[in-house]
Amino acid sequence: MADTKGKEPETKGDQKGILLETGTNEFEIVEFSIGGVNYGINVAKVREVITRVSVTEMPQAHPYIDGLFTLRGKAIPLVNLPRCLGVQTQTEPRNIIVTEINNYNIGFLVDNVSRIHRISWKEMEPAPEVGEQTRVVGIIKMKDRIVLLLDFETIIAEINPEINQKLTTVEEASEDIKDKRGKAHVVVAEDSPLLRDLLVQTLHDSGYKFVRDFGNGQDAWDYLQTLSKKEGPISDQVAIIVSDVEMPKMDGHRLLKLVREDERLGTVPLVLFSSLINEEMRRKGKELGASGQIAKPEINQLIELLDHLVFNTPIRDHKLAEDQGLPYED
Repeated sequence: MADTKGKEPETKGDQKGILLETGTNEFEIVEFSIGGVNYGINVAKVREVITRVSVTEMPQAHPYIDGLFTLRGKAIPLVNLPRCLGVQTQTEPRNIIVTEINNYNIGFLVDNVSRIHRISWKEMEPAPEVGEQTRVVGIIKMKDRIVLLLDFETIIAEINPEINQKLTTVEEASEDIKDKRGKAHVVVAEDSPLLRDLLVQTLHDSGYKFVRDFGNGQDAWDYLQTLSKKEGPISDQVAIIVSDVEMPKMDGHRLLKLVREDERLGTVPLVLFSSLINEEMRRKGKELGASGQIAKPEINQLIELLDHLVFNTPIRDHKLAEDQGLPYED
């Protein structure tokens, strides 16, 4: 990241200098400002930070899009984040945060990028309900300021309706498999209210009627622990868990680690469904024992994988089988 190169991450307590380990419930954010307000984005979503460059306007583009800019020969859309957030800036925005989210490269124009912070997900609090807060998923209290963690997935979904369409359009299934889905209990952990509602509704539409959803990994873990104390096979209480990676209080990797270490819950399939799924994140998830990892918004791949893990149905999507390292049936 160009403008943060050589800057020491700000850390809390004795964490300084310790490399992030998978499942420790820590993450790093890039802090930036818009109109005097401090915001943050997970480092895992950031490819690099560059100085503002010229753009080529696009006819009939979304109002948030300034146009296209070129980076290493690739044309990338540029979102005017001040305009998106309805913020008036006193000076011209200086930086572009180039991201990779949902396997989609997009740039975000911001006033200024300051530095990187390493924190625990426990230190991130859900955004208070003080009106329309769909673009803020959490707040981080620093010593002298508050940093708002933005819901970039929701912003991208507003710009690219195809993402919402993929999250809500499910392939037709036989009555037999729908009947099976109707008896399976699913636990969902997803912090974005918009995406959580879409995911739960789509699971319902596909036949998965028993879905308990939570806005963070900690609440999901507390609920799972109550299920583990009940008598009978654990599969009768929860057939499968679907979790985002980036969540307040407890992230998906930490949740996965705790589930795998639990005597009763350890055998329950857990699928990571996240905009952060890439080669590096797949490696981390595999190390922790993820049953599968699907990049948002591929809801049909997710449902096919759920069917396979819960009911042992064959995988017929060649790309899904290849990505998950599972056998493919033509």
